[in-house]
Amino acid sequence: MALEERAIETGTGVARRDHLRRCTFRRLSVVRRGSLPVYTVDCLYPDRLVPIPLGDLVASGDICDACVASHVFRPDED
Repeated sequence: MALEERAIETGTGVARRDHLRRCTFRRLSVVRRGSLPVYTVDCLYPDRLVPIPLGDLVASGDICDACVASHVFRPDED
């Protein structure tokens, strides 16, 4: 039971999301660091011309969850 609780809680006490909401303007790129792939996330909102780097999947999750442009997410993701 204690192992399950640690897997769900993060250091900030907020539940960790295993899923990124599907966004029309998010771009994922694979960068190889050593033998493991690392995913970087860019935001292309609003015009898809200039990418804004958001960091890796963990860092971008908090930023994307705070996005106020709700029309960019699929309706079944909210």
